[in-house]
Amino acid sequence: MKKIRKRIIVCVILAAAAVFCFWQNNMLTVSQYEYENEKISAELDGFKIVQISDLHNKQFGAGQKRLLERVSGCDPDIIVITGDIVDSNHTDIGKALEFVEGAAEIAPVYYVTGNHELWLEDSELEELLDGISAAGAVILDDGCVTVTSGDSSFILAGLDDSSLYNDTIKELELDNSREPVILLAHEPQYLTDYSRENVDLILAGHAHGGQFRLPFIGGIVAPDQGFFPEYTAGVYTENETEMIVSRGLGNSVIPLRLFNFPDIVCVTLRKC
Repeated sequence: MKKIRKRIIVCVILAAAAVFCFWQNNMLTVSQYEYENEKISAELDGFKIVQISDLHNKQFGAGQKRLLERVSGCDPDIIVITGDIVDSNHTDIGKALEFVEGAAEIAPVYYVTGNHELWLEDSELEELLDGISAAGAVILDDGCVTVTSGDSSFILAGLDDSSLYNDTIKELELDNSREPVILLAHEPQYLTDYSRENVDLILAGHAHGGQFRLPFIGGIVAPDQGFFPEYTAGVYTENETEMIVSRGLGNSVIPLRLFNFPDIVCVTLRKC
């Protein structure tokens, strides 16, 4: 009888752990931020940017229905995708494009590559980028566009993941802009370099929130930052440049998140 009781207890614990892990990795959350800057005009006050990062081919409902519903619920003016929409270890181009196609029906979409896109076979990368463009999204690798709202505007710039640590950002000539400058860059650990180039706000990902998050400690491990990484989630400031780091949505090498729900970022621009 005691053996049976012990087995039942073990089974209950294992079942509870499985439910907990499923919940941790599939419960979508929205992180709300407000970004204030004196460059932001009255017409841009309240402008909403939804950021999606590190999807890694994860699916949230058929056709990404759950994810798209949460994005739509944020009422975005634009949607930005900051890399790793696919995973080079289990690539599914169609699944990635389902999200882009659905997002483009909600608001204008802007995209930059992450490291996993650059690890794809050339034919896979071409198929992905062609599909993103065909969906109506703007690929912003090493370029910039002017985003308008009424008579006001801001500069939206983006860096290809292979251009984060060289002088490519200087070629964008962002220092000539009197408008707010927002930069999409997949990896956050180059904040010092970004902040030297007249960038007001950076939207980044890559760190997966530190994968496992602990109270008073934060993230435990992140790509290219190792253990107890500096940049994992939330807001960081350097040289008057603010950076918001998404915890991302999917997983790659480590298939499990703990105390680190999948993260949709919603940034509202505010006039000082």
